[in-house]
Amino acid sequence: MKRFLFAAVLAVAAVPAMAQVGVSIGIGAPDFYGQIVLGGAPAPQLVYAQPVVVAPVPQYVGAAPIYLRVPPGQAKHWSKHCAAYRACGRPVYFVRDDWYRGQYVPYYRAHHGDRDWQRGGRGGKHFDRGHDRKKFKHGDRDDRGRRGQDR
Repeated sequence: MKRFLFAAVLAVAAVPAMAQVGVSIGIGAPDFYGQIVLGGAPAPQLVYAQPVVVAPVPQYVGAAPIYLRVPPGQAKHWSKHCAAYRACGRPVYFVRDDWYRGQYVPYYRAHHGDRDWQRGGRGGKHFDRGHDRKKFKHGDRDDRGRRGQDR
């Protein structure tokens, strides 16, 4: 009985490891959160007028501030979230969401050429070479166990 129970627990624990999910979101996409490099972009509208610094680290003393777009609520509790952005101890300005969507995204798209968002979210470096199409050989199986030609 113990062997059966142990095997069942082990099988259940291994199931989530089999799922493979890929998500790609880049700068200029409406759902992007992270550091923004302004360059020649319009001046950002900020959430707070002064930069926020959590636990100053000696290596960042005197460092230039960085501009970040974070999900709602993370700026308020920045000490909980700064590690995810590798920004603990750095001066951080949080940009407003309406500025990001209304001014920065159009600027970024105009100055950075052809990107995945122009292809409707599809992409990758091999997108235009036919690698995105499902081409099965006769004996191959797809992810549902069906064969290629005889579906």
